[in-house]
Amino acid sequence: MTRAGYRGRFAPSPTGALHAGSLVAALASWLDARSHQGRWLLRIEDVDTPRCVTGAAEHIVAQLERCGLTPDEPPSYQSQRSALYQQALKQLVQQGLAYPCGCTRQDIAHALSERGQPRERHAELVYPGTCRNGLQGKPARAWRLRVGSGQVSWTDRRLGPQVQDVSQAVGDFVLQRADGLWAYQLAVVVDDAAQGITHVVRGQDLADNTARQILLQRALGLPTPRYLHTPLVLGAHGEKLSKQNGAQVLDLSQPLAALAQAASVLGLGAPAADLPGSLKAWTGQWTAQWTA
Repeated sequence: MTRAGYRGRFAPSPTGALHAGSLVAALASWLDARSHQGRWLLRIEDVDTPRCVTGAAEHIVAQLERCGLTPDEPPSYQSQRSALYQQALKQLVQQGLAYPCGCTRQDIAHALSERGQPRERHAELVYPGTCRNGLQGKPARAWRLRVGSGQVSWTDRRLGPQVQDVSQAVGDFVLQRADGLWAYQLAVVVDDAAQGITHVVRGQDLADNTARQILLQRALGLPTPRYLHTPLVLGAHGEKLSKQNGAQVLDLSQPLAALAQAASVLGLGAPAADLPGSLKAWTGQWTAQWTA
């Protein structure tokens, strides 16, 4: 991979404005692209339309611009790419790798309980394969990937060697939801390939999605990007800072201060004292540190 061939992206969901944790991921992905002399894209992941907030996408773009993090191409929107996801699902169905599922979450929990596999609190609801061989009279609700068996291994640029047995950790996972919306796993894999993404830099909370995405990439005959998962910003009680748990909107009255805080989470030192107080000077210094 030549340095000029690098293509990275930041892919926020417009369920609200960026918070401190979002800025860490945005800065890391931007710095990685700049250190490789590559392209940095912005993708608005608005596929989960019921959760999207009106005006949030535009606000996110404005927040990034205020921090000097401007994408190299116009932003793309998942809500405009449904035809690509439909084609990918069709391919998986034709290959016998996707099947319709009529189970509700309650059905799955009941099936697991009957097997003596009660769900632990907050744990993944592992699909037991109920509809793998037919709907058994139930109407189709969702589409799932036939996972098969075996472990998926990959190397994260920060976390090192990783391995996950998707069949045990998740089971056959959803590609299209019961409400007709596209699942995150399918959309992100199709988009990364369509946009030629070579490097994915994102928060560590998304690391456990990687094995599922690699399985989908292999099933669809798509390339696998290199992955780097960044440290998380934690709340007062050690929980991941997120919109769901009330993370505060970024205060960008002083964008340099917000960026400096994000840089410190990434282990980057403060710029030299004699640097001018400009976004270009500071981000240039952090790019040099990231490259080193």
